[in-house]
Amino acid sequence: MGKIGCTGILIIGLLAFLGSTEALKMGFYATSCPKAEKTVQDFVNQHIHNAPFLAAAFIRMHFHDCLVRGCDASVLLNTTSGEQPEKAASPNLTLRGFDFIDRVKSLVKAECPGIVSCADILTLVARDSVVAIGGPFWGVPTGRRDGLISKSSEVISNIPHSLWQLHHSTTLFSNQGLDLKDLVLLSGAHTIGIAHCSSFSNRLYNFTGTGDQDPALDSEYAANLKANKCKNINDNTTKVEMDPGSRNTFDLSYYALVLKRRGLFESDADLTTNSDALSMINQLLQGSLDFYSEFAKSMEKMGMINVKTGSNGEIRKQCALVNR
Repeated sequence: MGKIGCTGILIIGLLAFLGSTEALKMGFYATSCPKAEKTVQDFVNQHIHNAPFLAAAFIRMHFHDCLVRGCDASVLLNTTSGEQPEKAASPNLTLRGFDFIDRVKSLVKAECPGIVSCADILTLVARDSVVAIGGPFWGVPTGRRDGLISKSSEVISNIPHSLWQLHHSTTLFSNQGLDLKDLVLLSGAHTIGIAHCSSFSNRLYNFTGTGDQDPALDSEYAANLKANKCKNINDNTTKVEMDPGSRNTFDLSYYALVLKRRGLFESDADLTTNSDALSMINQLLQGSLDFYSEFAKSMEKMGMINVKTGSNGEIRKQCALVNR
């Protein structure tokens, strides 16, 4: 654990993380918009069963939002000051569910105009959609305000890539007040959802640039992917379940697949190269570490990264646009 960034950076990151959360509280809208959270929850419960894959999409959207400028809904913006927004950056081109968030915003705004932020709505939708498919519940203290800036140029260096080695991800996480345990647990979100072939096809066809296959990927699984899913390295559209057979079920099977060398991403496989991370995975699978409760703690922690509160930021009228 001592290898995760330098001590000074970690302390500064943690101080910023802790200092930014003091204005958040449970039930922030209890007086100003008492039906806000129920409105969000009801809409999610009404629609998520028709598209359970959106639970994974919202977790990913929330994650990508929080790691760039904090949890301020900057990922939802279309443009700010003529610059390309975060959603235009390559890691965000496959984000889905923006229309869903806009529909929730419209309902909440009709109930209480100018009160509830898009940042809080995204955070609540991510939680409620996971709960709706049988996943864990976690507390969402509210009071976030929406950011005014969104730059695609800030995304690449702040979002972990599927090709990154573990030390790259842990350093990025530590700078945001998250640790190796959070990384292992948040990786568990891969138990739901899909990935595009383009995000891992190098492991199948050109791992070291010589037309080879990643030896860390189970050969039988790789052969199946080549034959039935990602039939060539140029496939940018085919989707593959990250947790085959239970992509809409929030369970431990992702970790079992990682130990069988059947995680899709290099970043999945790299979890087993660290003794502490590997120990946590085994504890999760054995039940001595409870996946639901520990995942919930990491999600609560992530949802508080560098939030804007008080007079910082604004309450957007539309999630895709800053107020005029």
